[in-house]
Amino acid sequence: MRRLLMAGVVLLTAACGASGTAPRPTVTVTVTASGAPSASATTAPPPPQLPSRPVVAPDGRRCPDHPTPACTGLPPGTTLRTLEANDGPAHRVTKANTVLDGVHVTGDLLIAADNVKIVNSQIDGGIQAEFDGRDYTYSIADSTVGPTGQCLTAPAIGVANYTVERVLIRGHADGFRDSGDNISIKDSYAKLCSDGTKNYSDGVQTFNAGKSFTLDHTTLDMRGVANYNSPIFFNDRPDGTRDVTVTNNLVMGGNYTVQLHNIHGSLVVKNNLVVDKTWEFAPMSGDCLDTIQFEDNHIVTIDQDYRVTSIVRPLTCNGK
Repeated sequence: MRRLLMAGVVLLTAACGASGTAPRPTVTVTVTASGAPSASATTAPPPPQLPSRPVVAPDGRRCPDHPTPACTGLPPGTTLRTLEANDGPAHRVTKANTVLDGVHVTGDLLIAADNVKIVNSQIDGGIQAEFDGRDYTYSIADSTVGPTGQCLTAPAIGVANYTVERVLIRGHADGFRDSGDNISIKDSYAKLCSDGTKNYSDGVQTFNAGKSFTLDHTTLDMRGVANYNSPIFFNDRPDGTRDVTVTNNLVMGGNYTVQLHNIHGSLVVKNNLVVDKTWEFAPMSGDCLDTIQFEDNHIVTIDQDYRVTSIVRPLTCNGK
């Protein structure tokens, strides 16, 4: 304990206790004109708290914060019917407004019709919906995409006009491909892989992208991948993607964990978390223009269940 006397004020300070204990108060003793001391105690403020947003699947599965395998993907116990391959090893959908509920596709799912809806299903390959110069519209929710025991190089989900909710991606080097307009990915989880070749893994990758892209409250895990770019990889042609929203995500791994380049129109980057010391070069590389809304992004540590255990520091747009 130290005793400091300054201008009639005596400060008594004590060293902090062991890690994990409650903060000790700082006691200020003021010597009054009568010589009688008066004391007041103030407790140090708690560390900043990150916003929490649970994921609750329709079947009741729940994650307290960021998506994990516990609350995404095919609901446990779902009875599946196998869709037979009708286009080589793949299954092709050609009727608009088709609903695939509780199905198992043992290869790729090809979508050549608009407004296809996939729920409570398992696709062992990937989803492709670009044929004859058209990007067909579809949505997928509460489903698992990708195989076990291998790593496919093609994107799990692509390439435009799709909506994703509570989807689990596994066994793919690339998670989501952005090669067009109107993409929305929310409350989902992807564990990326590497096939051991020169193909590079990406969580989300742009390639001849268009406008209106949203990535919200999704976990992208690229740790342990041999060949990689970034979990969030926007580095398209100079005229680039337009109107991008990246919010509330938990991302880890890559050379730069987040790359945001050649984006025009609006760009909102808020409340994202990058896991500390999982990158090769830096946590972020971006075009830090005045037009970007870059707010409340942090570098954190997590436990094995993807729960945040500490805030290391704020994440800046230039990655420092």
